[in-house]
Amino acid sequence: KGGVTNTPVVHRWAMLRAAVGEDARLVADDREVRRGGVSYTVETLEDFRREFPSDWLCLLVGADTAVDFPCWRDYDRIRELAAVRVLTRAGREMPPEVAPAEVVRVPDVPVSATAVRRRVGRGEAIDQMVPPPVAEYIHRHGLYRAVDEGAGC
Repeated sequence: KGGVTNTPVVHRWAMLRAAVGEDARLVADDREVRRGGVSYTVETLEDFRREFPSDWLCLLVGADTAVDFPCWRDYDRIRELAAVRVLTRAGREMPPEVAPAEVVRVPDVPVSATAVRRRVGRGEAIDQMVPPPVAEYIHRHGLYRAVDEGAGC
């Protein structure tokens, strides 16, 4: 899809750890990184179900991702393993193909991964768009400097 970069997993994993930081409420789980190669959501949810057999599992996906949900590997099994919730910004309607997942509305925040990559590519600050440790990591490693301005939405 437009705007998607091929940022190596080592960087994506490091940025996730930086974003989670010291927040005791959050855990950066590396099972998909350790699995290597292509990783499917259904495999990860099956791992969680084995590890937490009696817990309620919720899969929270963005509205842009949810549109393709029926094309995901074993999407019916995913719905058996976890409650699927679609995160959408206020004032935006969900396409009918996403139903019957429950929608979780959040305030409209003008931040997207594409916007972050574009700003970095133009040499603009992203400090207000991502947590400071993530901005620092992106700058230190020179990520997203060459971004195609025509890519994305």
